Amino acid sequence: MGSTGSVGENTLSLIRDSARDDYKLVCLSANTNAHSLAKQALEFRPEFVALGCATNQDVLKEALAGSGIKIGIGREAVITAGAWPSDFTMAAIVGAAGLEPTLAAVEQGRSVGLANKECLVCAGDLFMEAVKSAGTTLLPVDSEHNAIFQVLERDRPNEVRRLILTASGGPFREFTAEQLQSVTREQALNHPVWDMGAKISIDSATLMNKGLELIEASYLFDRPASEIDIIVHPQSIIHSMVEYVDGSVLAQMGPPDMRTPIAYALAWPKRMETAVEQLNFAQVGKLEFYPPDCCKFQALRLAREALEAGGMAPTVLNAANEVAVEAFLQGGLKFTALTECIEQVMNSFKSENSFTMPLKTIKDVLDIDERARVKAHAFVKA
Repeated sequence: MGSTGSVGENTLSLIRDSARDDYKLVCLSANTNAHSLAKQALEFRPEFVALGCATNQDVLKEALAGSGIKIGIGREAVITAGAWPSDFTMAAIVGAAGLEPTLAAVEQGRSVGLANKECLVCAGDLFMEAVKSAGTTLLPVDSEHNAIFQVLERDRPNEVRRLILTASGGPFREFTAEQLQSVTREQALNHPVWDMGAKISIDSATLMNKGLELIEASYLFDRPASEIDIIVHPQSIIHSMVEYVDGSVLAQMGPPDMRTPIAYALAWPKRMETAVEQLNFAQVGKLEFYPPDCCKFQALRLAREALEAGGMAPTVLNAANEVAVEAFLQGGLKFTALTECIEQVMNSFKSENSFTMPLKTIKDVLDIDERARVKAHAFVKA
């Protein structure tokens, strides 16, 4: 799911280049990129493809005419794709749009590679309850959470003192507050280390991506916010760490290449060979670490506040952020206004005394998500 995005393309390249005979692809889904979806479908011959946006459906239908591949169009079709019978699902839809399709995959009770952090940010308790109820194996694909998964002693949680998420610092780590005022779309999309899609690139520039990962880590590994730290590590060689009560700190290291965590999820509990460049320590030379500047990058403060508040707070944070990022990408919002929009929406819910209200159903989540988006759009238009 999300096959035409960065994670989706990398997943298919691993299967194509390293393990074509070991996997049979049964389903693909994308949102708008009908051309790429059709090309993938003709190469891998799945049973079913789903396109979320109907605008380009004719392109897909024409390209796959006579192929025998079933086609679905619209939101329900993408949810159907999530529920398609399979041994493993790569959940790589970006944003809250991935929640229902990923839950449909979880309910199969098989294995899900989770590259959509918003599922846990929007509906952490409900999502993890569904995972437990179905007996699903949840394999984190974000490089930071995948790193923790690899070095965490999950059977002995009382021996863990804290989780340490690393952050590259984004393209503006050394910018002054004054320089941030004039940041352009092109600058924000130009990440110094990682090659990612537009939305995640902007989140990385504001450090909201790390804030969302903080929330995701809390639900994934059942740790409170007080036991999760963030450290800026510009080289992105250490992908995250776990500190144990005896003082030992275990780290997973590797080149900044998303094919490594994707391959780990695909092959788990084994490992698969990849073409990822070997780590050359002599060439790396040194590893640097800095505390994040939460005054300059307010997104980290807002995310931690939302996690500590619980209830609907993370859902509100995520919805407002998605609207703000899209507005920035379209030229309708300054870079520094991204977090201003999020904070104003969060404050609006606080004033209603509903900020920490628990969300008991997925409908609750979707309703709050929509309400927060309406408030965020009002901020953008103001």
